Amino acid sequence: MLPSPRLFSLLSFSSLLIGTTCLSALPAGHAAHAAGVATTTGATTTSTTATDSTAKDARATFSSGEQPAPAAPTHTPTRQTVSDYSDANGEHVTVNARLDRVRSALQPDTGASTYRFSRKDIETIPGGDNAPMNAVLLQAPGVAQDSYGQIHIRGDHNEVQFRLDGVQLPEGLSVFGQTLMTRFAHSMSMTTGALPSEYGFLQAGVIDITTKNGSTDPGGEVSIYGGARDYFFPSLQYGGAHGKWDYFVTADFVHDRVGIENTTPKFNALHDLTNQYHFLGHVRYTADENTRISFTAGVSNAYYQLPNNPGQQRQFANPDFLSSDLSRQVYGSVNSADLNERQKEITDFAILSLQKEIGKFSLQSSVFSRYSSLGYSPDALGDLVYNGIAQRAQRSVMSTGSQTDVTWRAAPDHTVRFGYQTYVERTVSQTDSTVYPQTGTDSSGNPVYSGVTENIHDGNGRTGWLYGLYAQDEWRPVRNLTINYGLRFDGVDEYTHSKQVSPRINIVWQPWHGGTFHAGYSRYFTPPPFELVGGTSLNKFANTSAAPGTLQDSTVKAERDHYFDAGFAQTLLPGWHASFDAYLKLAHNMIDEGQFGSPIILSAFNYRRGEVHGYEFATDYSHGPFSVYGNFAWSRAIGKDITSAQWNFDPDDLAYIRNHWIHLDHDQRWTASAGGSYSAFYKTGHPLRLSATMVYGSGLRADGAVPNGAKVPQYVTFNLSLVQSFQDLFQVGFLKRTQLRLDVINLFDRRYELRDGSGIGVGAPQYGLRRTILTGLSQRF
Repeated sequence: MLPSPRLFSLLSFSSLLIGTTCLSALPAGHAAHAAGVATTTGATTTSTTATDSTAKDARATFSSGEQPAPAAPTHTPTRQTVSDYSDANGEHVTVNARLDRVRSALQPDTGASTYRFSRKDIETIPGGDNAPMNAVLLQAPGVAQDSYGQIHIRGDHNEVQFRLDGVQLPEGLSVFGQTLMTRFAHSMSMTTGALPSEYGFLQAGVIDITTKNGSTDPGGEVSIYGGARDYFFPSLQYGGAHGKWDYFVTADFVHDRVGIENTTPKFNALHDLTNQYHFLGHVRYTADENTRISFTAGVSNAYYQLPNNPGQQRQFANPDFLSSDLSRQVYGSVNSADLNERQKEITDFAILSLQKEIGKFSLQSSVFSRYSSLGYSPDALGDLVYNGIAQRAQRSVMSTGSQTDVTWRAAPDHTVRFGYQTYVERTVSQTDSTVYPQTGTDSSGNPVYSGVTENIHDGNGRTGWLYGLYAQDEWRPVRNLTINYGLRFDGVDEYTHSKQVSPRINIVWQPWHGGTFHAGYSRYFTPPPFELVGGTSLNKFANTSAAPGTLQDSTVKAERDHYFDAGFAQTLLPGWHASFDAYLKLAHNMIDEGQFGSPIILSAFNYRRGEVHGYEFATDYSHGPFSVYGNFAWSRAIGKDITSAQWNFDPDDLAYIRNHWIHLDHDQRWTASAGGSYSAFYKTGHPLRLSATMVYGSGLRADGAVPNGAKVPQYVTFNLSLVQSFQDLFQVGFLKRTQLRLDVINLFDRRYELRDGSGIGVGAPQYGLRRTILTGLSQRF
């Protein structure tokens, strides 16, 4: 499948040149050292074994701002020039490694909590590169799993931002799909807590993915992976370098009979096929030791059947329809186990970046574009019988923008950083609905519907802006104390129009070797997700089988938070680290999301007040071929008074929530994960690695006596992996490592429920994957 032409529309942008022009006015000077602040090793938690110097002992840290001693000289090479790169790829790799460190210093995580996954960490998790990204992130503290592949970090619904090589991607419409596959990542990190001011818009967690490239991942690999339920997952990747250029491409195809969580606890789901295509390409041009241009493009195309839920009652908007004449006419004509609902999701994105150093200044300026679309095809008769509406829905969003980050080494104890992000977004929504018109009421006041259907078309489009500016100073008044303070200014002009100035401060103190205290405060401003804010014309559905309980539809507003975070981390013994962290978020207009109706399209809404607080503990130990980690988290997330998109809710629920605090539907009190690995024969050419992971959840919310007043049962699952590697197994010059793997997901075949179908904004029930045995063969070349 070729990338969509929409990907390359960003090439017409000239904003990348603005950053370059501004730099030309900055003071010139000699080549700068790797500026900024890298994450230190003062505190480490939850991890598997690290293999590279940038990740070793830096798994989950409170970043202090201490500048580590450089591993290699960072000044301009004296013996080789850029023109020698074609004859000396080693020098090319060295310069790119230095530029990578400089890029990381542009966006430090001083005072925040960061959990890092090195290349080996990813490979150690059962499934390795074949594992979905949410499965990898579940090994970090405070991450709870939900249906549709969603994750919740520290009690927030979905306020997670993804960055590729430091560039934030605009939000998309993907509900089920893992647009950014694990195979794309060379390494990645998850940063949470009281974030510094360079992070805006989505702030529950920042997932920064360092993409594979020709310098870090040279050569090629072909892989075939699969097993139960027709799971088939072939993939191909190749990277290399030539002269000033390096490149990397990867592509894969996924065929699976469990594309979405099963609606029943049975081993196989009904009508749950998925076919997916993914592609990522990355090319970089290193002009000299201080200048690099990179281009990244990706495509994700996913088709899903929506799993059926047998035994459902044939009714639509009003339960009294069951006793109506129309019900008797259609009763028996449709079985809920035989419905044919489908959904297709497409995402294209591209990023063009310039990285530059001039004297004491370092800069990365990028332009980017992302197109995302979602289309739902109903079962024409079945959706009418069960829901009172059969709706063909199509929604898309095109986001284009620019991001620039600058670091200025103003003085030995002051590092100043500033930059901006801006997006222009266009969202389009089209629905064609088939409903039954209401012809009157019976003697009891219940609605009576016509047996002749009515078609309703509804569509809208809107263009909006999102922008943010920031400036901050990282100050080290004494050697073991770092204070990072700054301001953000954010604004949104979309369905809602609002602005906010947000102060932020983080203090990190290292009183002794291996120990780190941190405390921080951040004022957050979170615009509502443009593509998830409804523009439905409710009056068109009045007096039909799809009539909402209320016609009230206030605009979704931006969320404003006060966020407090504090913690401590300590190296207990060589290779053994532990940390504790506590947090509190006080929210006004807290944003939540729910799935309402048959199209699996999330819709946003606000609680007037919200509160999230909790704590996390994590520890890890590694020595030689052995590593083990574990973490647990406690969280409480509550909200009060739904103040927008009210038509999605039952009027009785709205009345109760107006005056009472309730648990958010994604509130899970206890979350834990653990894992370990051991490599036998690791000093030989044929190492054998055994690894295992565990995930525990006390259960998400369900309806009880009050909305979200109960929870689904607790669960725990175990995964196991066995990987045998051979070096030069076939004794063929161009063939390198051969790897055989066996993965068992849900080792003990536990039946567990993620959702029971009740709760605010919850659709059908979803059950976790039953025991699944998968095997794979990969060959490096």
